[in-house]
Amino acid sequence: MTGIKDERTAVVLFNLGGPDDRESVRPFLFNLFYDPSIIRVPNPFRWFLAQLISRSRAPIAQAIYDHLGGGSPILENTRRQADALQRELADIGTVRVFIAMRYWHPMAPQTASDVKAFNPTRVVLLPLYPQWSTTTTASSWRVWANARAKVDLAAPEHRICCYPWEAGFVQAMARMVRTAVEQAPDGVPVRVLFSAHGLPKTVVDGGDPYAWQCERTVKAVVAGMEMRDLDYVLCYQSRVGPLEWIGPATEDEVKRAGADKRALILVPIAFVSEHSETLVELDEEYRELAEEVRVPYFFRVPTVSVEPEFIAGLARAVHRALDRGTVLAADAGGRICPREMRGCAFGGAR
Repeated sequence: MTGIKDERTAVVLFNLGGPDDRESVRPFLFNLFYDPSIIRVPNPFRWFLAQLISRSRAPIAQAIYDHLGGGSPILENTRRQADALQRELADIGTVRVFIAMRYWHPMAPQTASDVKAFNPTRVVLLPLYPQWSTTTTASSWRVWANARAKVDLAAPEHRICCYPWEAGFVQAMARMVRTAVEQAPDGVPVRVLFSAHGLPKTVVDGGDPYAWQCERTVKAVVAGMEMRDLDYVLCYQSRVGPLEWIGPATEDEVKRAGADKRALILVPIAFVSEHSETLVELDEEYRELAEEVRVPYFFRVPTVSVEPEFIAGLARAVHRALDRGTVLAADAGGRICPREMRGCAFGGAR
């Protein structure tokens, strides 16, 4: 049992991060595009590309964040999740939930220092990315390992790689999507678009299991909704650059819904915290597109955020990690990806 009262447990939540004001937009973008998990070319080329992209994209991004009040809400949202999870984990002794953002503050070096000062007897790494990817959780693990070593954080570490069909996550999503479908206008056929952040096709072809896990999340949520003959599609948003990205694209699916005269329920299936890609891209840009192509009804389901089932599911994942091992997929206790997926947290085929 994990409820040992003399333990001091540090839980580190990993998330993307976002700029907190206009001045931090460009350095945030530089950090994003300088990540070798994102721009997969060697230095000094990656450094020059990150400088070029962050400089060119900064004005567009600043306008987006101005619209959101000057900065990203993702840190505030993640703090609420951390507080809720800390309350949920009161049964495991002294526990504190920390936040480590990947591309803006608080970042891994500061968080590792804070965890060290807390003097934990054990550390749990928990991503706020339900589906594993080499571009998200793996990247966070890499910078965390460096930060941990620099502060000589010696407490045993338990890592949760992913939870694409964790019961609480799925229950919260299924309830929210089912409610949205039931509240759509009568007499208009409804289509549910489960939208996830896209990836370049080369990344997926190279063995990254993200798209495979997104597909399993959608199947689990649809099964949990218990609605026969549901019209639904998994699609991908946020394409940038000249590379071919996995599809179908959310934008194309919105247009198709207009041509088919379908009401749209748009669901962020890979985001669990509200930020610019939900509040602007999904809520506003795709809503405007839906109006242009005459979609008869449009509704965006919120992220699971601090929904009770989701927070309880994260707490169960922490318990399992402490009970069963150092790296696990939350619902399975071990590897869930097909062996040929070399980008899995457990590595490639053996």
